[in-house]
Amino acid sequence: MGDWGIAIVFGLMVAAFSLGLTSIITGFLKPSEGVAAIQHRVEYGFFGAAGLVVAAVLAYAILTA
Repeated sequence: MGDWGIAIVFGLMVAAFSLGLTSIITGFLKPSEGVAAIQHRVEYGFFGAAGLVVAAVLAYAILTA
């Protein structure tokens, strides 16, 4: 019962990783039409990278716990 914290952090890590990877893939799949499409790609790329960074930080938290 003492590992509930690690289980919750693992769940958050999986959610952040999947959302980050999905955002990056969505950024590549959007059709390119003008400035708005570039803006959407940058936004998806930013949220994707942020999600992957959060997942990496949570993975480090699990490894050091």
